[in-house]
Amino acid sequence: MASPVSDRDFRGYGDAPPAIRWPNDARLAVSVVVNVEEGAELSIGQGDERNESVYEVVEEITGVRDLCMESHFEYGPRAGWPRIRALLKQYGVAATLNANGRAVALSPWLVQEAVADGHEVAAHGWRWERHAHMDEAQEREAIARAVAAITEAAGTPPVGWHTRSATSLNTRRLLREHGGFLYDSNAYNDDLPFLVDVEGKQHLVLPYAFDTNDMRFQRGGGFVFGDDFARYCIDAFDRLYAEGGTAPRMMSVGLHLRIIGRPGRIGGLERFLAHAASKPGVWFARRDAIARHWLAELGNG
Repeated sequence: MASPVSDRDFRGYGDAPPAIRWPNDARLAVSVVVNVEEGAELSIGQGDERNESVYEVVEEITGVRDLCMESHFEYGPRAGWPRIRALLKQYGVAATLNANGRAVALSPWLVQEAVADGHEVAAHGWRWERHAHMDEAQEREAIARAVAAITEAAGTPPVGWHTRSATSLNTRRLLREHGGFLYDSNAYNDDLPFLVDVEGKQHLVLPYAFDTNDMRFQRGGGFVFGDDFARYCIDAFDRLYAEGGTAPRMMSVGLHLRIIGRPGRIGGLERFLAHAASKPGVWFARRDAIARHWLAELGNG
């Protein structure tokens, strides 16, 4: 029987990860990612073709504006962001805001506050949508619009990219074509950054995670109480921290303004940050800092 042919990489680093240490010989790099999507969700009220159906409930209103859905998303900037921002300040965490261009254009003040606090602003697309079925022209425009909106609000262009869920087969090539991107986060297959070939050029990928992520508070995700988030993330942290004694490790923690920012959930984030911050040798780092350090250690910086 002929062996199957695939361009997928199931081995990765195997048992020989790069001999790289984090700054100050830290055991673990912790990347806190705050997704800013509110205002970029699909909405007939914003002139989109349909309404978003995934939020605190799973329901799609068709043909007319969905004021219920819109108000759920509005909660994020109004009430969730101040709580998240305060905790990041309290624990001295430098985070990456994974921001949709249209959300930034509607709430530039939020990005400006984040930049003032020392956080990175990366691009999360123009709208909160998948790119899997986009043609090249459509995707090229989405990338350009996202970069322009973030650059105007933040004062500098984004160097990181993360499409909602599935990219197209062209995404990485189009990011390189646009220029200025240091990394993307559209992979979920490792606990370390890695390089991929994009038309003969090396491109850095910083994997993201859907498990250590507050999206699991959504229907079917398994999280109910704030402590569910804390316990799971602490367990992941402790395992990676232990492994970090002999090999580099990176942990991504995904947050959403409208999800973890709720009063019944924010305590879970606080408990996780308190636990992680109490350990020596933990590097809370922006994703651009992780990317630059990794490339420099590899001799590609």
